[in-house]
Amino acid sequence: MDESRRGGAASDGRVWHVARAWNNRSMPTHHTVAAPAPVSNAALPLLVTMGDASGIGPEIIVLAAAAGALDDAVVVGDVGVLRRAVAACGLMLPVAVLQHPADLAACPRGALAVCAPAGLDSGLAALPYGAIDARAGAAAARCIEQAVAWMAQGAGRAIVTAPIHKEALSAAGVSFPGHTEMLQALAAAPGAPLPPVRMMLANDELRVVLVTIHMSLRRAIDALSEQGIVDTLAITHAAGLRFGLAAPRIAVAGLNPHAGEGGLFGDEEIRMIAPAVARARAAGIAASGPFAPDTVFMRARDAAGKRGEFDFVVAMTHDHGLIPVKYLGVEQGVNVTLGLPFVRTSPDHGTAFDIAGRGIADPASLVAAAKMARRLAP
Repeated sequence: MDESRRGGAASDGRVWHVARAWNNRSMPTHHTVAAPAPVSNAALPLLVTMGDASGIGPEIIVLAAAAGALDDAVVVGDVGVLRRAVAACGLMLPVAVLQHPADLAACPRGALAVCAPAGLDSGLAALPYGAIDARAGAAAARCIEQAVAWMAQGAGRAIVTAPIHKEALSAAGVSFPGHTEMLQALAAAPGAPLPPVRMMLANDELRVVLVTIHMSLRRAIDALSEQGIVDTLAITHAAGLRFGLAAPRIAVAGLNPHAGEGGLFGDEEIRMIAPAVARARAAGIAASGPFAPDTVFMRARDAAGKRGEFDFVVAMTHDHGLIPVKYLGVEQGVNVTLGLPFVRTSPDHGTAFDIAGRGIADPASLVAAAKMARRLAP
């Protein structure tokens, strides 16, 4: 970010209050808001949601900010929780309280810019670290809702989400099993069908897109369909174009051992996967497969100066696809939700309750997520 946009800030842990004289209205709480006049994406802030207040999300945010990786970002979260994270990490990072993301231009240079949505529990900063709490789940959901509302207003460049805890969401009565499903619902206009979205996990060596996500393995297999695979290939192809690839090469992993071995080990490849690949190819998508899932990821990997055979791998189930990416290291892994009307990325790890509050969390994956968001929303 251009430092000339922001004034100086003393690193004494103080809280700065930055407000527009005209902005005394309450903040919106839903996404169906008329967009303002178009503004260059690069001039808008990243919106970083704080995640679960009892996990490492707030800590990796303040650590990334202290390293200068979030100068163009506004944190959507609770000021007290972020100040507690600053103390836990032993930082001298001032916090600037904003009323709206557009106020970032007036934020003191070197300060952490925070916008608190209306309706957050007043006791979030006193919650114990490392414990499931409905109040933390409700606050995490509220921050996501507000970030989407601001994106709909044209007030943000992209959303970067810190980790949430699915049990805390459930305890708060939030019916979505994770970020992907919640963002999908928030992105839909009232009464409109949900947009088809897919989860992609990516790092510098491998990009994997999933057909099914947060459900039991038995349910995931039952949920597979030829059309769902075709939709996944179309969404992946569109993502590849956004990455700047003229003709994205997409490998499709089989579901069964040896991709079914001609039907000996299962017929999903014959009944669904191969026909879906054929339909995608007929539509001009450079898809191929199904390939044996125990080798296709190695073939797609960019490593040691050798370009992989494929730009993406489409996997049928959550763990089939994510184990190979996470094995390469969660530090640089980024979760991207494909198919939304805005860019959303997140770190490739969870809330890490076991180390929360100790100030030792690694912000590398969050930094990578912010870099990916800037790349996809230039």
